[in-house]
Amino acid sequence: MGVELFYVLVGSVAVAAFARWRGWPAPLLVTAVALAVSLLPFVPDVEIDGHLLLNLTLPPLLYSAALESSFVSFRYSLPHIRRLGVGLVLVTAVAVGVVAWLIMPELGLAGALLLGAIVGPPDAVSAAAIGRKLGLPRRVMNVMSGESLINDATSLTLVRVFAAVVAGATVTVWQGVWEFVLAVVLGVGIGLGFGVVLHQIRMRYPDAVVSGTFGLLMPFGAYAIAEHLHGSGVLAVVAMGFYVGYHSPRTSYTTRQQDGPVWHSVDFLLESFVFAYVGLQLPTVIRELSSTDGTRTIVIAVAVLAVVILIRPLFVFASYAWGQVWQRVRLMRFKHAAEAYRTDPHSRRARAIRRRKERQRARLGPAKPTKEAIRRRVFEPPLSRRERVVVSWAGMRGVVTLAMAAALPDLTGGAMPTGHVEVLVAVAFVVTVGTLLLQGLTLTPLIRLLGVTADEERRSDEAEIARMRRLGAEAGLEYLREQQRRWTEEHGEESAEAFKRVARAMVRVERGTDRADRELDRAQDLPRQVPRDALVELSKGWLAVRRQVLLDECRAGNLSEEVMRELFVAMDAEELALDTRGALRPD
Repeated sequence: MGVELFYVLVGSVAVAAFARWRGWPAPLLVTAVALAVSLLPFVPDVEIDGHLLLNLTLPPLLYSAALESSFVSFRYSLPHIRRLGVGLVLVTAVAVGVVAWLIMPELGLAGALLLGAIVGPPDAVSAAAIGRKLGLPRRVMNVMSGESLINDATSLTLVRVFAAVVAGATVTVWQGVWEFVLAVVLGVGIGLGFGVVLHQIRMRYPDAVVSGTFGLLMPFGAYAIAEHLHGSGVLAVVAMGFYVGYHSPRTSYTTRQQDGPVWHSVDFLLESFVFAYVGLQLPTVIRELSSTDGTRTIVIAVAVLAVVILIRPLFVFASYAWGQVWQRVRLMRFKHAAEAYRTDPHSRRARAIRRRKERQRARLGPAKPTKEAIRRRVFEPPLSRRERVVVSWAGMRGVVTLAMAAALPDLTGGAMPTGHVEVLVAVAFVVTVGTLLLQGLTLTPLIRLLGVTADEERRSDEAEIARMRRLGAEAGLEYLREQQRRWTEEHGEESAEAFKRVARAMVRVERGTDRADRELDRAQDLPRQVPRDALVELSKGWLAVRRQVLLDECRAGNLSEEVMRELFVAMDAEELALDTRGALRPD
């Protein structure tokens, strides 16, 4: 088995690398090649325990996605995400369960609903890859990625409940609701605890290799402990990733620079393996179909696939319309609260509003939310009709569906009748491969046909970058004025001209006409008593001031976190160049 898994890993990575080189969607090509390879007579079956597959692949994939996601954008898009990540999974589970039960009543309603919970959560891996390649608007990507971060928790909770019912336990509706609430609270709490610990390690331990190794291990720990305590391991890993990613700007630049390549490689390896595993399961599914009522299983599989594909656009458009109605209600309540604050400033509600504003001012510091930032907090991000069509068609299933199906014998304790487990596994496989092929192959032409692009968003980002350069230059000049007196006291009056030269070079950097590592080259005739370390310290202080301006504006909601991270990457490169030149060049 070890050699076979090694071959699967190497082959899947090679196929995915070829797909990336050609600009093709890697998940689809890996799945298709694995399907073809599985039909060869000399290729053995590759079977992996479902629990093992889930526990080894889900934590790092979820953590990496949460680490790179914007928590601010996730919070603003939460109405969309909550409806799709919770509501759509519930509706899909019920609809699929009813259809499967009507076609094959001997499954039992609990068994049919168990099937619905298994095929309920979409996997946004391939959809996100296609969206990034085609340049989908950020608000669409936020909805799809955010949905994939929480829908697995909903699905796994439903699977546990329905599996317990199938195994003979008596579970009421309120018990199911309580288990879901408990899973959410425990999962988020454990994840935040692990996130705090990992963030402190990243802040206090200067070795990026050691802190990065802890970052690789702790998602598995958060997932395992949360699941052991009957919490949601998915939400634990997601909460941990959000916390660490949100506080990542406060860590060292070496830690941030290491995160990206490491987690991109982990994602590439695991995603390639998972989609190859999906394709290699074809012979097993065919044998299971032949050993059961194959005709009726195929009918159920096709019917469930049709329900899964059709229910999503219906729910997306209906829930969006309901969201617009609820948004108007919220706006009316917001206006009533503002009116009450103006008419009776001494009321309890008015005092609560003032306390909230004071806490906000204390938290944000010099940055104040603009009207646009406040508007974004009141209104959910709008999605055009074309963007809703794209979201509706991005419902491909993946590793979670297949892993939960493979773990069914353990989940039900062997209580399901002979042949029923095989039916559920076969249907889950057909739905996974069917959505990958039908929706995955047509999503790219659909996006191009609809003309959904991020051109307006890119223009907005350019304007934000220009504004932040101005704010950074203003804060940097104030920093230089404060440092000029200390510089003269430490290095003498004769160094004042050199200070001005370095300061002018820094301003050119902020205007985008130079690089920070060239500042020191412009001051070759500095007095000998001015050490190079002093110049490096001055340059790093300048970078720290600019970073703080970005962070304050982002926390106030005036700057998107994605743009902030883009600017941070450029500043990290500047600091790396300063340290590299300082190490290679003596004073």
